[in-house]
Amino acid sequence: MGDITKAIIPIAGLATRFLPLSKALPKELLPVGLKPMLLYALEELKASGVQQIIFVVNSNKKQVQDYIKRSPQLEKLLVDRKQEELLKEVQELHKTLEGFSFSFVTDKPLGDGHAVLQAKKLVGQEPCFVLYPDDIIEGNTPGCVQIAQVFKTSQKPVTALARLPKERLSSYGIVDVEKISQRLFKIKKIVEKPQEEAPSDLAIVGRRIITPEVFDYLKKAKPNKKGEVVLSEALGDMVRDGKIVYGYELEGKWWEAGNKRDWMQTNLHFSLKDPHFGKELSQFLKLEYNN
Repeated sequence: MGDITKAIIPIAGLATRFLPLSKALPKELLPVGLKPMLLYALEELKASGVQQIIFVVNSNKKQVQDYIKRSPQLEKLLVDRKQEELLKEVQELHKTLEGFSFSFVTDKPLGDGHAVLQAKKLVGQEPCFVLYPDDIIEGNTPGCVQIAQVFKTSQKPVTALARLPKERLSSYGIVDVEKISQRLFKIKKIVEKPQEEAPSDLAIVGRRIITPEVFDYLKKAKPNKKGEVVLSEALGDMVRDGKIVYGYELEGKWWEAGNKRDWMQTNLHFSLKDPHFGKELSQFLKLEYNN
């Protein structure tokens, strides 16, 4: 197993937390600052050396396809109207997307594990990233690069981790771990949304590296009470069988956009950081809300 060149982006869920916004627009295309959250994911994967993106989608395929493909008509219109700045921004987007090949697999909303399994044929016998666009990692080193460094020496599945305050643990997948070195852990158990005492304060973040063996576990996984096959639960099954799965506590800030409140906070943060409008927005907020 050499460099990881493939990534699965599972976006087949219904995004009911975002209704009615998600009724017509896929959650992944909602803005975070002046970029859709999907673009943060694609930028991270490009920085990680990925060449093939496999989207697992439901009815949102067309909107995502429209976003990532070139639009010669639009570019010609901007040239004709001499809207050079807007043309430059559109061209910058497609420069980011250069070097990727995109594939689409259709799935029903039956859990992220079920979605990932649909990409098995396209992944083949290679390791691959699984990335969730509603988690954005802000830091000096992209999240996928960090976990790829772990995989390079271990050749075992790796999941990204982040520490959370005690009062938030019941909403996440939490891991029981054995510490290997600074930030690196061997996972002993995965507890989904612990309602009693959590095994640690380390939560699973939406960045994984999976190996072909993970697909075998997904294939035989039984749906949970919600009728879903969950990737974290399949990894937990591997751990119970004595397989090695590593966890890595990411360096950087974990920003979430999986529900309306988190998305609004994340959107505000990245809007305030915008090099063109951030300072103006900050001044507006001070004037409008400090009285």
